[in-house]
Amino acid sequence: MTIAVTGSTGQLGPLVIEELKSRTDEEIIALARSPEKGSSLGVTVREFDYDRPETLGPALEGVETLILISGSEVGQRERQHKAVIAAAEAAGVTRILYTSLLRADTSPLALAPEHVATEAALAESSLNVTILRNGWYFENYAGSVASALEHGALVGAAGDAKINAATRADYAAAAAGAATSPDTVGKTYELAGDTGFTMSELAAALTAKTGRDIPYSDMPVAEYQKVLEGAGLPAETAGFVAGLDAGTAEGALASYSKDLSTLAGRPTTSLSDWVATVA
Repeated sequence: MTIAVTGSTGQLGPLVIEELKSRTDEEIIALARSPEKGSSLGVTVREFDYDRPETLGPALEGVETLILISGSEVGQRERQHKAVIAAAEAAGVTRILYTSLLRADTSPLALAPEHVATEAALAESSLNVTILRNGWYFENYAGSVASALEHGALVGAAGDAKINAATRADYAAAAAGAATSPDTVGKTYELAGDTGFTMSELAAALTAKTGRDIPYSDMPVAEYQKVLEGAGLPAETAGFVAGLDAGTAEGALASYSKDLSTLAGRPTTSLSDWVATVA
């Protein structure tokens, strides 16, 4: 079996490849827009550019299983993903795993529609499909933590909602676990951290780690957007980020599912352990 991974030079892809290397002896192919950036991955790297359809088919030659890591360009994902799905069918790929969004079909997050559209396209395809609905990455809060350490307060608009985050390494382990198991074909997994936390609890963990008083300041979404704009974000981006917090406050990132740790084969990273690595 040959397994290919898209986004192999991004933030999640290299971690997936490392996990695959530790779990299977099958050939692994890294797919990248700029193959030269994948020279350190230790596997074959093929050019694969979502926006250059002529690169997709040749890159998938001989591939049986494709891990489609969702694209990073919000607003372009549906088009790009559909091009990949069509190329995979034409190239004879038999199985595809897609990194979607936690409870994508009911999520209030602005990220959800493109994932829902991709899931629908996969359902209509001839491929054997596994949907990995990824929850939030701890790394998404790295910038907020840095700002909190600089200014002495963590700010947001997430209220006291629970957030079941995990590290990219946790999600990579789950993707590799799913890709190397035939039992996951045809299934949808809701992936999230084992234990949830609130933003206040994140602030408390920062306080405990640093010995400094770092409170969490919750504010209305519009006010939070203004804070982000004041920090230098363009108005559209600030509105998008503040909107994510609004969805978080509605429970979009909370989950009781243990699918992530089950597929990964180990518990997910705890809040305190992650804070220790960034504080």
